[in-house]
Order: sequence, then structure tokens, then C-alpha cells
Amino acid sequence: MRDVLSHLADLLDSGREALLCQVVETKGSTPQKAGALMLVDPGGCQVGTLGGGCVENEVKQKAVRRLGQAGAERHTFVLDHDYAWADGLICGGKMVILAEAFRGPEAASYFRAYRDRIDAGLGLVEAVAVDPERCGADAIGARWLFGDEADLVASLPGGAPPEAVRSLVEPIDRRPRLASRGGVATLPVLPRIALVIVGAGHVGQAVARLAIEADFDVTVVDDRAQYANPDRFPGAKRIVVGPIEEVLPALPITPHTFALVVTRGHGHDQEALYHLAPTPASYVGLIGSRRKIRLIFEGLRGLGVAEGHLARVTAPIGVPIGSQTVPEIAVSVVAQLIARRNLGPEAVPTNDFGRAGGRPPEPEPELETESAEALGS
Repeated sequence: MRDVLSHLADLLDSGREALLCQVVETKGSTPQKAGALMLVDPGGCQVGTLGGGCVENEVKQKAVRRLGQAGAERHTFVLDHDYAWADGLICGGKMVILAEAFRGPEAASYFRAYRDRIDAGLGLVEAVAVDPERCGADAIGARWLFGDEADLVASLPGGAPPEAVRSLVEPIDRRPRLASRGGVATLPVLPRIALVIVGAGHVGQAVARLAIEADFDVTVVDDRAQYANPDRFPGAKRIVVGPIEEVLPALPITPHTFALVVTRGHGHDQEALYHLAPTPASYVGLIGSRRKIRLIFEGLRGLGVAEGHLARVTAPIGVPIGSQTVPEIAVSVVAQLIARRNLGPEAVPTNDFGRAGGRPPEPEPELETESAEALGS
């Protein structure tokens, strides 16, 4: 999405025209969900995707015809056997896509505001008129951009949204969902998650690589400069080298922060968890065997860490996929982080050392977690 919005804003700022195709509604199984964007410039260059195949090609052909025209056009595709057999899109779902050619300073201002919020990692909800008669909009494709508190940030064309539109937009902290109702598509983008990885060993490095690709803002913390450096973490937003007990208390931790403890030893793990468990971070995870985790929790209780803080720690971490190697462990861990980010804590169990969650399937992952610790040293 960031690439699409960046190219779109650049085209409009330079005075050129840009074709934007956006999925605004889906039902059933589809290759992309509502909110997916595809940009086509006048030269035919494409950024983003609607899922590929015949749908994308047909949308592109129809969208090009809108060059020089005003307003949006709605296209509905049913991905049945007859329509999409050649491309394998026989999932039976339905996609509604809006296509519009944008131009001029008003559109540039709107999409620049959209891009700037995405680049800053801020949450937003875009409301798009799909059926103007039902929602009271002046035209199909009218857009309104709302901030974290459902405050109006920008509109295209300018002006306040109809009450029927505003009533459907919720503040970001209520985790608004993709929806199409009342003639309006509400398309939320949750704030980008800052992931703090404590431990720059092999596991931390592998997790960071995947997490960056999955659009987390990664901060790496370690007391060893030979491990925590840009050569080993080229995509990290921040690398902090120093003693854990000094670095972690100084880091900004918010509800939009995830923290992962994958250090080289039990003592460092306990120190990191001592500082992270009481923070507002919405996910705190600890790698290790059950025996190690139990010992660390007992030590933290002895240091006065409250049971409520320990209960919210995810340990052991990762989706139980039988992982053995470092890359497999990283896939398991990042899959859990994505699920927690996209679905919320209620959809992902925490741990059986606190008060929530459940025990992963047997056998216990003793070997995988202990080997991960050794590789992280």
C-alpha cells in the first residue's frame, strides 16, 4: 500500500494523471480483500495488485478508458468456474472494484495526507461511497479520510461527510473492521506496530528479517556491537547497543509496541522481561523451553513482578509448526506476531504459565527452543 500511495502522490504532485483501482467489497473467497490497491500510470506501468489473473487485466483495460474522464466506475466480478477457470480463480467469491482517474491539486492533497499517515505509521479509516443514493454522497467514489479518533483528516472532493457516513466510522482503538454497509466501504489501516527485539543473535536476526518484510518497524537491542549493527540488521529502523537494564527503561513503549525476548542467556532474558512485562506493550514474548520459562517466572516473582504482568507474557512463543531450524522458528514467531497484529489478542493464545491461553500440542518444543538459544549466542 505504501508503494502505491507514494507513486500516486508523486504522479499527482507532478501534474500528471493517475488511474487508481481499489477493491471496496468482497464476499466469499477472493485473491485480495477490500482495501487492496492497484495504480496504473498513463504509460501503462502498474504498482500494486488486485490479485492477478483475468480480473486484474480486465480492470486495467477498463480503467485506462477513464483517462481524461471524471468520476469513478464500479466493476463487479464473480469468480466462478465459467469466468476464471483459465487463471485458476474459481474460488466462488465476489469482488467489487472502483476505478477512477485522479488529477489536480485537490486529489494530490488528499492522497498526500493518506500517504503521510501511512509513512508515519498512524492509524486511519478511509470511507468510500460505493452507493451514493444509500449513503447520501454526491457521487460514487467520494472519499473521506479519518484519523485515530474518527476525526476527519481529508476528503475528496472537499467537504464534510454525510451523517450516514460518519456514523459508520469508529476510532482506531476499537479495532474497526473492513466492512461494506449502507452504501459505504470502510477501509481501516491499523497503526504500524513497533517490534522491539531484545537479542541480536541468529534467531533475532532471522525474526527481524521476516518482520521487516511483514511491515513491522523493528528496533534491535543488544549489548554487543559486533552483533547489533546495520550489517546484520540492514532494514532495522533503530539499533540500540548497551546494557539491557539501561536501554530498555529508556525505550518508548506504547500499546502499539510488540516486544520479543530472544537473548543469549537466562539472566539476560530475565532482566529484559523484568523491564518489559509491566509496560503497555500489547505483546511481550519470551523464547525458551518450559523449564527455562518456569525458572524465569519464579525469579521475576521473587523480584516483585506482579502476577498480572506475568500472565500477559506469551511463552513459549510462536505458532506450533514443529520448527527445528532457525528459519523455521522465525516463520513460527513472525506468524504469531502477524496474527496478534491483524486479529487481536483474543484470537491468539498467550501462555500456560499465566492465566490465559493453552498448552501447545505435545511433544513440548524443548529441543527447538533450546537450540534456538544456543544459535543466538
